[in-house]
Amino acid sequence: MHTLGKMGTLGRHFQRAAVASGALDVGAGQHRGRRLTEIISILALLLGCMLGAAPVAANDDPSPDETPSTAPAAEPPTEPHDSEAAPTSAPSAESTAPQLQDKAPSRYTVRAGDTLWSISSRFLKTPWKWPDVWGMNRDQVTNPHLIYPGDVIVLDTSSEAAPRLRLEGVPDGGLSRWYGYELQVTKLEPRMRSSALTTAIPTIPAKDIEAFLTRPLVIDVATAAKAPRIVALADQRVVVGPNDVAYAVGIDPTKGSYWNVYRPGRMFFDPDTRETLGYEAVYLGDTEVMTPGEVTSLRLLRAVQEIGKGDRLAAIPALQSLPYVPRAPTRKIRGKIIAGTDSTVSEIGPLSVVILNRGARDGLESGNVLGIFRSEGAVAVSDRAVPLPEEGYGLVLVFRVFTRMSYGLVMTAQRPVHVMDIVRNP
Repeated sequence: MHTLGKMGTLGRHFQRAAVASGALDVGAGQHRGRRLTEIISILALLLGCMLGAAPVAANDDPSPDETPSTAPAAEPPTEPHDSEAAPTSAPSAESTAPQLQDKAPSRYTVRAGDTLWSISSRFLKTPWKWPDVWGMNRDQVTNPHLIYPGDVIVLDTSSEAAPRLRLEGVPDGGLSRWYGYELQVTKLEPRMRSSALTTAIPTIPAKDIEAFLTRPLVIDVATAAKAPRIVALADQRVVVGPNDVAYAVGIDPTKGSYWNVYRPGRMFFDPDTRETLGYEAVYLGDTEVMTPGEVTSLRLLRAVQEIGKGDRLAAIPALQSLPYVPRAPTRKIRGKIIAGTDSTVSEIGPLSVVILNRGARDGLESGNVLGIFRSEGAVAVSDRAVPLPEEGYGLVLVFRVFTRMSYGLVMTAQRPVHVMDIVRNP
């Protein structure tokens, strides 16, 4: 309000100056000196008002509809607690455009036996850039990508921007497939419809990982201690096999009627922090609940090893969807291959399963692709050891994620993969 009053006074002074100026043009000569003195005084007063109004206006509060011209000072960043995973961005290389194969086809007809990975590798030198060539957003990449045998994939390089893939004959190029349906634009008329009994192609060969999708695999220490367990066997047997009856305690009937039988195996530790990551769950067989109760009777459906008293049970998880999108992690990941599926294996090749010391708490998701790197040690430089550069030689695709660990399939490797090799953003 004080500023508005100043501005009103300023306007009146201008009006008086104009009148005074007009008086100089028509007034008598004897008044010129006196009028000139008044004008100089008025100009000095105007100048003082203008200089005084500026700081007052700067201190006034803005009205509710106004935005301050300067933003409030940012609060100093706080360091994350040790128990929290700091959300870090992926390397800047992730923003680069997908690299096409030198002889990428202009179109490709999907066939039975194809996988999203094999098709992506057919078009791209960087198969984890699959979402980029379809123009997908963050919401879409977490959904299965439904592509079926018989679909025709077309490579569009007409744009000056990144190349694009699309499905031929689908109005939106196939983007709606990410949401589990297909956009239809058809003329309504009576006709007979037929549909092939086909399923979407998987991300990676299902036969290579199927056994790892329906088993517990990793059990943390607390869960293993509280897990349901077999306490007795029918006919006083020591071990049982298929179609035999066993009795267990701790079964929650709301979690389903089918349960895996497992035995705690190797215990995994983080090689850098020595944190206990969990037990490997050694799969023994499958059971079905017959009579639920405080002591539940079970019928054994399958046994790959002898099953006895003390063995634990876990509800069989739902089968995970396989057509997830191969993509780079959205966060910076750096970990290690801590084991293969067999402790006796020292060298691991392509299409083999590996266990990583990074999981959901680190930002990993099913479908993430990581590069495999190795440093060949260190060399002495000026009386100090300097590590040799890490050289990338392969790729691993994560297909099942637990809190602290994850399982991945080696997709490519130019040399044998070793335990303790490094995995990080490709």
